[in-house]
Amino acid sequence: MSSAYADALLQAEYPKFSQAEVAARRARMSEAMAQAGVDHLVFYGSGWRGSVVHWLTHWPVTTEAACVFTPGERDVMFVHYFNHLALARHIASDADVRWGGESTFGNVVEELKRRGARQGRVGVIGQITHDNHEKIAAVFGKPVNMGKHYAQLRKVKSAEELEWFRIGAWFSDLGMQGLADAARPGVSERELANAVERAYVGKGGATGLHFIGATPMSDPQAPAPRQYHSSRKLQAGDVVFSEISADLFGYSGQVLRTFFVDSEPTPLYRDLHAVAMEAYEAMAKALRSGALPAEIVEASGVIEKAGFTAVDDILHGYGGGYFPPVLGAASRSNGPLPSEPFVEGQLVVVQPNVTTLDGKAGVQTGEMLLITKDGAKRLHDFPKGAQVLRG
Repeated sequence: MSSAYADALLQAEYPKFSQAEVAARRARMSEAMAQAGVDHLVFYGSGWRGSVVHWLTHWPVTTEAACVFTPGERDVMFVHYFNHLALARHIASDADVRWGGESTFGNVVEELKRRGARQGRVGVIGQITHDNHEKIAAVFGKPVNMGKHYAQLRKVKSAEELEWFRIGAWFSDLGMQGLADAARPGVSERELANAVERAYVGKGGATGLHFIGATPMSDPQAPAPRQYHSSRKLQAGDVVFSEISADLFGYSGQVLRTFFVDSEPTPLYRDLHAVAMEAYEAMAKALRSGALPAEIVEASGVIEKAGFTAVDDILHGYGGGYFPPVLGAASRSNGPLPSEPFVEGQLVVVQPNVTTLDGKAGVQTGEMLLITKDGAKRLHDFPKGAQVLRG
């Protein structure tokens, strides 16, 4: 990964977007609020999650952060714990950052009162608990859910955001290479996870996720990467598959690959992966600005034609969240297909997980792609296809 902009971000004390980028985001949010009849917005994150908080303040969220946004006024953000306050003030320097105290949302309500908030004119974004919704509703009426508006605002990525996502893709590729370098007989899944993180953490990356699955090809018991790593040690003849997302302050890539440990794939696994690659290429070819989700599911039909199915989503929107559309294979539907077409500047992850009908054997491949008017563009450089790893 080498560009003057990327180098500057990675060398910065804490990476930040340009003032012009942040101003454009806030203007778009203000416009969305006006369209929804909202004067004040409360956006929230907790448990190291909450992309909207980072998107509007630069603070990546630790335990809890609730921010009051009013067009034309300075944001007030309440954070927990007290010892997180100093760093939050340093990073979210454009906001008035305060301690949440005994009740974060009690303070939010008081700030809304100070701003003269009216009944039915307060919007919310984020996973706010029922009790905290009730605190707002008791004073200002039922808050307006702005979550779908936020998802729409995040759909098309700016040029500056794409530079951050390219760094996330690079970190994710490093993690996948770290796994490939470490995956040998006698190495445990936990040790593989450690190798993944060591590949990017020292360069400024953070872990979004790393799911790893390993099982003998002769007696398979795992159809997809698992969310928690076991103590099981790899053996010759294993299949290993992984889904890795590493990020730069929440801007991550996502790459999925399959490996065979010290052995050529068995006929079943050769067929599974050939179908997965065929599905990936067909779906990627169908993706373009204006394409419909139904076209992508149709392109994935090679999975069912080969007598297989899938247990994971085959495509989902990406970049700041797990965004629509979220598509299942024809044989494992996620419900009615959305009708909204793909648009230029949208990020998606194409990830055909091809499994046997009994759910015991499977493979996975795929990665994050950028939608353009002419098709889908790769942001990852990790080689396509499966690899045989020799000890």
